[in-house]
Amino acid sequence: MVKAFSYLRVSGKGQVAGDGFPRQRAAIKAYAKAHGFTMAGEFADEGVSGAIETTNRPEFARMVATLHSNGVRTVIVEKLDRLARDLMVQEAALSYFSQHGFTIVSVAEPDLMATDPSRTAFRQMMGVFAQYDKSMIVLKLAGSRMRKRAQTGRCEGRKPYGFYEGEEKGLERMKALRAEGLGFDRVAVKLNEEGLPTRTGKPWHGVVINRILTGKRG
Repeated sequence: MVKAFSYLRVSGKGQVAGDGFPRQRAAIKAYAKAHGFTMAGEFADEGVSGAIETTNRPEFARMVATLHSNGVRTVIVEKLDRLARDLMVQEAALSYFSQHGFTIVSVAEPDLMATDPSRTAFRQMMGVFAQYDKSMIVLKLAGSRMRKRAQTGRCEGRKPYGFYEGEEKGLERMKALRAEGLGFDRVAVKLNEEGLPTRTGKPWHGVVINRILTGKRG
């Protein structure tokens, strides 16, 4: 039985609690059982982009250090893009492993580290597809943000005052004082006198009241 480590990665923090890790773990476990590997440990980078150099990933770096220290020579990944989505990062990692006598095994792409021209070309082609897919996801998210901004006038950044629980009272009081004819500075004075808290805990100022009520900034 050949000892091996498993390497898992998900890109976003929101994916940590999803099915990414369980899916990768199950695929690697099934492959190991079918091909005579004994799993000696698992390394999982949470919320780490596949475009980041492998040396800058905490768990990947710890795995490589362990490979150099304990005799395990093989790492199993679910598929190539879990190693990296960026083609250059992929090839740099594979080259490093090859130079040091380590092997990366992909469940989805057999013979990942083979050096014949066809295998190399296929691996690089898969890397290009993964990189393209990543770019399209980025563009899709950017498009969603643009649509939301066009529909609502807002998308990212600080939430407007009144959004969070407990702020409705302050917002209504501001509007009521303005309706009485008070200027923004006088509204701020009244809110401070009445003890209505700001979001930051600092005193109210007229310029802040102005921005909140005119919608210039949340």
